Amino acid sequence: MSPIAVEGPELFLGTESAYVALARPEIDPTQPGVLIAAEEAGVSPEEFAGPGDTWAVMFDDADDEGGGFELPGARDVEADAFAEQLQHALAAGEPFTVEAGNFLRLDGRPSGGAWVVTARVTPPEDADAAQTLELGALPAPELLADLETFRRSLA
Repeated sequence: MSPIAVEGPELFLGTESAYVALARPEIDPTQPGVLIAAEEAGVSPEEFAGPGDTWAVMFDDADDEGGGFELPGARDVEADAFAEQLQHALAAGEPFTVEAGNFLRLDGRPSGGAWVVTARVTPPEDADAAQTLELGALPAPELLADLETFRRSLA
């Protein structure tokens, strides 16, 4: 089966081994892989691809303890406000805590030309399943550029 490309706005924070991503996946229902998968699943390509308007949080840590959850009802304006809040916190150059609702909290502190960031993710319907992820030292210029790209993708 051909791969299915997923597009849409995404803010990826971390490294290959430990990360948190805030994304609104969009799948084009006309992709060959989607057509094949939809036929195999017995649904229309549009149903298989989904509406493309649901935000999700995905995460993984160094021990491969990852997962994700959807954020029904979350809007682009809320994702943009979170990214803007993070930009302001980074610009201040001081230790910070930035929250996106009660499902994502980032704590950061400057370290040379990077930010040491810890993320706490809490599924909206299961506070007992909260996880803390050490994202490591994230280079400040790359982090700011990623935030700007993310915010432009929402415009």
